[in-house]
Amino acid sequence: MNATAAPVAPHEAAATLHGPVRSADRPRRLPGTVLLLIAMTVLHTGGALATELFESLGPAGTTWLRLSFAAVFLLAFTGRSLWRVVRAASRADLLGVVALGAVSAGMMLLFSESAARLPLGTATALEFLGPLAVAVAGSRRPRELAWLALAGSGVLLLTSPWTGVTDLAGVLFGLGSAACWASYVIGTAHVGSKFSAQHGLALSLAVAAVVAAPFGAREAVANLSWEVAAAAAGIAVLMPLVPFLLEMKALQRMTKTTYGTLAGLEPAVSLLAGVILIAQTPTLVQTAGTALVVTAGIGAARRETGR
Repeated sequence: MNATAAPVAPHEAAATLHGPVRSADRPRRLPGTVLLLIAMTVLHTGGALATELFESLGPAGTTWLRLSFAAVFLLAFTGRSLWRVVRAASRADLLGVVALGAVSAGMMLLFSESAARLPLGTATALEFLGPLAVAVAGSRRPRELAWLALAGSGVLLLTSPWTGVTDLAGVLFGLGSAACWASYVIGTAHVGSKFSAQHGLALSLAVAAVVAAPFGAREAVANLSWEVAAAAAGIAVLMPLVPFLLEMKALQRMTKTTYGTLAGLEPAVSLLAGVILIAQTPTLVQTAGTALVVTAGIGAARRETGR
């Protein structure tokens, strides 16, 4: 995520018309770490529940419907202020949003196709190679490639290609999603420097819904029912609306190191969501593979910040 305003120290008093307000009089705030963990839990809960719609809508149809609902919700929320932002933005900035939206659509479509063929934790671990590669490349130190090698070892354990039963298409879709996520990390930094979070997200999700339409709209519309539409709308709230809002607040209350360290837990949280919500029980080898990927993510984040 992008830079945010520095949090106010607990001992600092806020000035009001009636004088300073003591810190003890302010409402308690949840720590950033708690907010981020909640965001990750909600995100992967939505991801697990989304797989339940694959049979009705297909992976691409589910993704398109989720993106469409999320875009509509955010466009309605931003309202007139979004139109003013669009009119004031330069062509280059708008093209950056379009590119981010296209990458977002690719990332979500490819991940859904991967999750339809592989266990949820495995698909997430494959996708996580993207931002991990960006973190390693950003360090510009050859020895940091060891983290990427460790994550690669974990992915090998997760997919177990020597068994001959791994779905190759699922692995390729996962790696494609990883490439899109790497581009998404870079694109988000650029768009975030030009637009506020809610405006940039509203625009990029609208573009993503349009880009995903040729791949999923027909199947989704053909098989849509009121029950399925309501479920898709609820999942759209779970991913990405609520997690993104919580992440924005979390980043105001925690350091970059802490954020990067906790983000490395994504594959493990996804694996647990698969176990609890859709009964995807991992083998011992898959659990070990997830542990290696998580270790690599945490290690790369902490080394990147010199901790």
